[in-house]
Amino acid sequence: MNRLQDLNYRVLTAGTAAELAALAVAEGPMLLIVDMDSAGTDLYAMIGDLRANPKTKHLPIVAFSANTETFPAAQQAGATLTVGETALLTHLSQFLEEALRV
Repeated sequence: MNRLQDLNYRVLTAGTAAELAALAVAEGPMLLIVDMDSAGTDLYAMIGDLRANPKTKHLPIVAFSANTETFPAAQQAGATLTVGETALLTHLSQFLEEALRV
């Protein structure tokens, strides 16, 4: 989060998938970055719901995780880009450019 702020992005955070979906609809962000390792939330369903919603279906969604086994399900749900946690931190600005280009 601090790295995004250092790059002059406004950052909003959500504690649950429902909060993230509500923020996406209300705020109309340029991009969503989703931690797929968040416990207790159905992030795959939330990504699918955002893709089905006309107000949010265009949003680039970057799904990241320390567990690459989550990538196929995140992509199937509609994530624009899936990356490992370490790679995201190391190459954040490049991933932002790629996600926003789509």
